[in-house]
Amino acid sequence: MIADNSSSASSLLLEISSTTRSWSFLQDYLPTLVSGWSIWQYAVTFLLGLMVYDQVVYLRQKGSIAGPRFKIPLVGPFAQALDPKWEGYLKQWASGPLSCVSIFHKFVVLASDRDIAHKVFKSPAYAEPCIVPIARDVMGHNAWVFLQGKAHVEYRRGLTPLFTTKALATYLPVQERVLNDYFDKFVAASAANRGKPMAFMSLFREINCAISCRTFFGDYISQDAVKKIADDFYLATAALELVNVPLSTYIPYTKTWLGIRTARAVNAEFARCAAICKANMKKGVQPASIVDYWVLHMMESEKYRARIAAGEINVEKPSNLIRSFTDEEIGNTLFTFLFASQDASSSATTWLFQTLAQRPDVLSKLRAENLSARDGDRNKPFDLEMIETKLPYTNAVVKELLRHRPPVIFVPYLATKNFPVTPTYTVPKGSMIIPSCYPALHDPEIYPNPDMFDPDRWITGDAESKTKNWLVFGAGPHDCLARRYVPLTLAGMIGKASLELDWVHHPTPESDKIRVFATLFPMDGAQLVFTKRP
Repeated sequence: MIADNSSSASSLLLEISSTTRSWSFLQDYLPTLVSGWSIWQYAVTFLLGLMVYDQVVYLRQKGSIAGPRFKIPLVGPFAQALDPKWEGYLKQWASGPLSCVSIFHKFVVLASDRDIAHKVFKSPAYAEPCIVPIARDVMGHNAWVFLQGKAHVEYRRGLTPLFTTKALATYLPVQERVLNDYFDKFVAASAANRGKPMAFMSLFREINCAISCRTFFGDYISQDAVKKIADDFYLATAALELVNVPLSTYIPYTKTWLGIRTARAVNAEFARCAAICKANMKKGVQPASIVDYWVLHMMESEKYRARIAAGEINVEKPSNLIRSFTDEEIGNTLFTFLFASQDASSSATTWLFQTLAQRPDVLSKLRAENLSARDGDRNKPFDLEMIETKLPYTNAVVKELLRHRPPVIFVPYLATKNFPVTPTYTVPKGSMIIPSCYPALHDPEIYPNPDMFDPDRWITGDAESKTKNWLVFGAGPHDCLARRYVPLTLAGMIGKASLELDWVHHPTPESDKIRVFATLFPMDGAQLVFTKRP
């Protein structure tokens, strides 16, 4: 043992001596080497060193997972991130259960495996939703969607009662009025275009914005405000690129600059509506919108606390005991609702109308079911009971559409600490980890012929039992609050449309090509013609 220690000590002394001589050599030699260098030589050397460092960091972070062998120096695939192609996502997901890219300083891991996606969704101790790095600037740094732990649980608990059966039943008549207005607009737009096909994607965005705003605020918001939000909201979406140009938030008229200002304007309008709602609800009117129910719960909670403070006993506790929220907090929360719904619902609506025009067999069955559910009276309004109990095929069509063309293809998270997602790979702290929804919804072992639109798989097949692959609304503590609301809205819309409208799709070479803009849209914008049914 003594001999071993002596040998180790001798080796250490030799190593220290060698290191000292090497450092002494560098101290003597380097000044001579660089003494005649120009500023350009210094700059090039620094840049080369930075590129080598960037490459080494990337390879260390990449480890054994799929991804480019070498990173494009410093910037990575930045050009691809600015204009993402659908084929690129498919290729990335097919490369392995985990794959990566690195853009500028941001390391991004994509999870295409279903079980890894579930692990990310359900591991708040390791990762938090970030959407994209610029999202906090657009949505607000204090937005509830970025809360974690108890704060998030409490906030979400107070929002959940806004989507109860009673509340949902109240929202549907409001939505039917919006559909009446916009179905007339669809027909008028086609007539104004002399019956020639035109892209309806923008009108589908507008109808979904109107449905959301009216469901949120009822008549507190004007139609002009709805139209303005529908026209401008894509600017907020466009700002949310995976990686933005550095400092672009401060450069006028860049995507991020425009997006942030659009978000501020929408927040201000929503806060104004919240103030009107509070004044209205104090008069004792019946709630008819999401903000009405939320403010009513606040008022009931205030009264309860006041009675307790006054010493009363046996006071019945409100079913939704919450704190009072400012107009700005209410406005920002409902802005996050709009952000979550606008592009996703617009995508689903676009594909729904285009797909059913391409599948007259499906549309015919859906139309017959909706007429039967209304006892032959096509003008009879839909209600919650009708949609949930009398329209099984319509609901199957909506579910299959959400599977076939999922409006949410992935949900970006930020690793708040080193995250061991598999036994052999740990996502580095500070990296983005993106669980993908699309691969699970197109798994051929779960959904045979996954690229085929087949509503019957939800009726005669076993698709309904494959709940672990149903990632349309995410999973875990941050899953979508509106997982019941969204299918109801789409079923009500397409059922009513089938009875009141005829529409024809005019396919182009771009119709089935997919454009990625936050979600999925047909490349040609859905070339349709609408007419009134006789």
